[in-house]
Amino acid sequence: MLFGSYSKKELKRVDPIAKKVFALEDTYRAYSDAQLRETTQKLKDRLAAGETLDDILPDAFACCREAADRVLGMRHFPVQVIGGIVLHQGRIAEMKTGEGKTLVATLPAYLNALAGKGVHIVTVNDYLAKRDSEWMGKVYRFLGLSVGLIVNGMDNAQRREAYGCDITYGTNNELGFDYLRDNMVIYKENKVQRGHNFAIVDEVDSILIDEARTPLIISGQGDKSTEMYKIADQFAKSLRMTKVAELNDKEDNDEIEGDYIVDEKAKTATLTKEGIKKAEKYFNIENLNDAENMEIAHHINQAIRARGIMVRDVDYVVKDGEVIIVDEFTGRLMIGRRFNEGLHQAIEAKEGVKVLRESKTLATITFQNYFRMYQKLSGMTGTALTEQVEFTEIYKLDVIEIPTNRPNVRQDHNDRIYKTEAAKFRAVIEQIVESHKKGQPVLVGTISIEKSEHLSSLLKKQGIKHEVLNAKYHEKEAEIVAQAGQKGAVTIATNMAGRGTDIVLGGNAEFMAKTEMRRQGYAEELIAESTGHSETEDEEILAARKTFAELEAKYREQIRQDAEAVKEAGGLFIIGTERHESRRIDNQLRGRAGRQGDPGETIFFLSLEDDLMRLFGGERVQNMMGSLGLEEDQPIEMKVLTNAIESAQRKVEGRNFGIRKNVLRYDDVMNKQREIIYAQRDKVLNGEDVHQNIVTMLEDTVQSAVSSYIAADSDPSEWNIKGLKSHYLGWILDEDDLHYTEKELADLTPDKLRETIIEKAKALYAAKEELYGAKIMRELERVVLLRVVDTKWMDHIDAMEELKQGIYLRSYAQKDPAVEYQIEGFDMFDELIESIKEDTVKMVLTMVIKTQEEPKREQVAKPAAASAGSGDGTAKKEPVRKKKIGRNDPCPCGSGKKYKKCCGRDL
Repeated sequence: MLFGSYSKKELKRVDPIAKKVFALEDTYRAYSDAQLRETTQKLKDRLAAGETLDDILPDAFACCREAADRVLGMRHFPVQVIGGIVLHQGRIAEMKTGEGKTLVATLPAYLNALAGKGVHIVTVNDYLAKRDSEWMGKVYRFLGLSVGLIVNGMDNAQRREAYGCDITYGTNNELGFDYLRDNMVIYKENKVQRGHNFAIVDEVDSILIDEARTPLIISGQGDKSTEMYKIADQFAKSLRMTKVAELNDKEDNDEIEGDYIVDEKAKTATLTKEGIKKAEKYFNIENLNDAENMEIAHHINQAIRARGIMVRDVDYVVKDGEVIIVDEFTGRLMIGRRFNEGLHQAIEAKEGVKVLRESKTLATITFQNYFRMYQKLSGMTGTALTEQVEFTEIYKLDVIEIPTNRPNVRQDHNDRIYKTEAAKFRAVIEQIVESHKKGQPVLVGTISIEKSEHLSSLLKKQGIKHEVLNAKYHEKEAEIVAQAGQKGAVTIATNMAGRGTDIVLGGNAEFMAKTEMRRQGYAEELIAESTGHSETEDEEILAARKTFAELEAKYREQIRQDAEAVKEAGGLFIIGTERHESRRIDNQLRGRAGRQGDPGETIFFLSLEDDLMRLFGGERVQNMMGSLGLEEDQPIEMKVLTNAIESAQRKVEGRNFGIRKNVLRYDDVMNKQREIIYAQRDKVLNGEDVHQNIVTMLEDTVQSAVSSYIAADSDPSEWNIKGLKSHYLGWILDEDDLHYTEKELADLTPDKLRETIIEKAKALYAAKEELYGAKIMRELERVVLLRVVDTKWMDHIDAMEELKQGIYLRSYAQKDPAVEYQIEGFDMFDELIESIKEDTVKMVLTMVIKTQEEPKREQVAKPAAASAGSGDGTAKKEPVRKKKIGRNDPCPCGSGKKYKKCCGRDL
């Protein structure tokens, strides 16, 4: 009731604004099309004159509402206008399934686009992004605004154009990856995004909650061998596994039978004492826990995790020789995403497919920190109230429950709980058969591919025709979901999050028309265009659209009778075969029935063997069922049991929130550092002259080096001038420098020594500029700085990840690992900045730009725009070497580093 009363109070505040919109309805209805289009410019002029978006909201909403009616034949309902106002205010609008969220977004999108800073509408997949940009795009284009689309496979020019539009549709992944790629470019014109002004996130809970545990990572090929994963898997294969539930309260590790313990609740796998002994024998090592054996231990841990915790067709599938992750919340395949820390490679070894090399992280960000960059953020979903605390705490978003357009008459039955899973599935089949006989469509929700296929096999034995939807793709997915409301239809589906298609009782005329067009021999591309909304003059497409319109009208008439029959039978029947860890996912499944005042029923069938009941239900539920002495096929429906299950779900939700919050605590440290690095990059990209910055870096790095080699207030005879000279030998100093007599040394001060080195460096700098010219040197400085920053930043990401892996051990010393990570992380960041300064100065001073006039002797290497210099600090052309220096040879500059990591880097 708390949330309900809050929503009602907030809706009272919104109501007067909505009434102003409705009051303008007749005014805008009287406008001609030309007058409606002119309104866009008039509203922009009002903004330019000093009015705010809130001031022009009633007119903008009324104008957009009228345009949608003319272009799409869809006029926003009053509740949709209210939803649009809530979105404009930067809040989450909870609107039930079938309430037309896609249309709602047009109102705040149109209004905010008038400010000219861009609006991003974020969806969960490419199919929905494309569909909505074409469909709702008609309204925006009619009103004179431009619409862009960001989907996989587009090049930079197309992306830049799309982001430059007034309103841009795209997926969360594409937008996040574009942001990371933008911060890796060398030239400003290669960036594609133009800022983060206002985002409307569709299925906001799926994107900002469910996907928030996995950061976005752009990675490159690593250099670690994959052989160790195969060896570790062979070893793990020989071990015996014990589950925590099977331990029978054994406290002594010596009593545990098995080589490793799997805790399904915590999703961990740990070697027992016996397992450690076997590992030491197998890998021929004395102590697995020695620091030098950390890599072996890591591979073993991932191998037992892959075998003990990760389940095929639940956590991942193997398709075309690839291991592909299955999204635990939506049941979709996550193409291109990989488990991190080597777990993906361990699964590949387990499944006998090609083990791909570990990748090196080039750039990374969490969805939390990406979406928090927007000046204003809002979202829509059918289920957000259960996550209100997280939305408020992480994103500063409140949730407003928008009433339905028509009263909800859906009947939600109490859960039915059985002793065993087998009994539960028998009851599910009985219920499906019963509903199927009377023509009532049934949608069955499962929590994994494995369970959906098991249920499918049981239905086949009964001879019931059905559709299975699990990890298939968007066009097919939409078609299956759309027809789930046909008379007598039976559809089995994994979680229904973000499907984006309404289930219409009696059947969906649009998809029936498409099926008929396939029978008539139309190509898939033409069928897609026939239902598309893009502007075209192509005669073939226009003819296909005409055919489609005729077929759709025909089927709409045909299914009218079926729709009435389905309503008579009770509407869509939703069966949940298991409670999900999150109540929100269950509510999404329930929400598929009862759209727009339709009848419907929902029920969940559970068993004590379900994962949620087994792992989180506690002994209370088990004892309650046992004390009743029920037969296997006898269910129990008790409110106290349903409450116990919801309590278990709250526990898991709380734990998952804790995990996401923890991910964010660590990423917040990286985020502050990322903001500093990216802001510096932007200054360079925006053409800022970095010459003075590099001169300052030069002075800072010399000051730092002198301080480290020469102790303050010590006698000059104790100074480590030899070490200081060695540090700069070959790139600022040569053998003749820093030679002092005893008298000279006695008069020497650290400041004089510092000035000597700085003057020498500046002289080299000036000579280089005289040789190449100021224009080339400014470009050289810019490119070198960006290159060094990027290389060092990538190494820093890896170092921070390694720090995070080991920091948890600090908790044994009663220290907060996250606080320790923050302290050490900033120390490491300071070291990173110092390292960037020195490497930038060194590269600028030693870089030799090859010119076309160089003598063409025997070709040792292909010509390049720039290459590493000889390291003597002079501006002369580098002679061709008789013997080429190997990349792994010591660098001739005397730094002690390998050539490839020092002077041998390319520009």
